[in-house]
Amino acid sequence: MVNHSQVKNLVKILIGAAWIDGRIQPEERQYLREIAQAKGLASDPEIKPWLYELVPVKPSQCYEWVREYLGDRPSLEECENLIEAISGLIYSDGEVAIEEAKLLTTLQELSKSHDSTQPVYTPLLKQIQKLYRRWVDVQN
Repeated sequence: MVNHSQVKNLVKILIGAAWIDGRIQPEERQYLREIAQAKGLASDPEIKPWLYELVPVKPSQCYEWVREYLGDRPSLEECENLIEAISGLIYSDGEVAIEEAKLLTTLQELSKSHDSTQPVYTPLLKQIQKLYRRWVDVQN
């Protein structure tokens, strides 16, 4: 069962992921506000300054939130769920910034290193990994 603190941390991570390339796109802004509203966090005093772009989020803060959210030994499922949530945000504007791709790659590596009992990636992780590597190669 997911508690309120975990939901709040997930929304913070999504806000951080939107900021990771230095700016929030209009589609990302809309996506974030819909998620915050659906989770009952749109007027939360901790979330509100970031959600309404009163305070920017630095990439290092986003990665710190990810570490706090996943803990020391995240399961493959936890990493997959976070990748899926962040992917929804990233795809909302139709663009994938290099910084966004790096964040997802970091999460994939984390899931790989912390769950050695899984013999192979799940099909979802394989597809995301291929997509982002191909996209990063095209950008370089």
